[in-house]
Amino acid sequence: MSTGIQSLGKTGFISLLALLIAALIAAFLIAQDRLTWLLEVMWVLLALPLLVATRARFPLTRLLYVLIGVHCLILIYGGAYTYALTPLGLWVQDAFDLARNHYDRLGHFAQGFIPAILARELLLRLTPLRRGGWLFYLVVSACLAFSAFFEMIEWWAALIWGGDADAFLATQGDVWDTQWDMFLALCGAITAQLALARWHDRELVATTD
Repeated sequence: MSTGIQSLGKTGFISLLALLIAALIAAFLIAQDRLTWLLEVMWVLLALPLLVATRARFPLTRLLYVLIGVHCLILIYGGAYTYALTPLGLWVQDAFDLARNHYDRLGHFAQGFIPAILARELLLRLTPLRRGGWLFYLVVSACLAFSAFFEMIEWWAALIWGGDADAFLATQGDVWDTQWDMFLALCGAITAQLALARWHDRELVATTD
């Protein structure tokens, strides 16, 4: 199934894993809220063993591995400081005189952008689905479904941990935060397909021909 796919070489894959593990350790050491750190990076902790386990029999495209790495770093950075207090987000807030730290907006845009390429790759490689309108629609739908599921996780965290989960929710007083989160995931899913579809197709090469 994966013959001809343009994937990361062994050295690149190991380097990516080493970078993410180092970032996880560093984030854990500097995190002042370990519960928030765990909640934010749980997807990274799940993804890394899965990537290792599937590397030999189902390698992903190089583009997708890199995007997953970027997404992991976004989550790790947010977990280290909490999304409301990330230094990068605070710098942007001060520089543009914004009312809030918008780093969580970046996180939710990425929550649509990166999973869109993952969903696209899995649909093209594992189903009879072809490139076109239905693929575009189903990828967007999958990303919106995941975004909604993540919002449920935030709701459950609030029910279980109460005020201790406030940093994880990162609403910063915005009553429309949930709607913004899902809207930005939608924007990310659409943007990723419009911007990266041709690049992604070149890396898939013989896989879906």
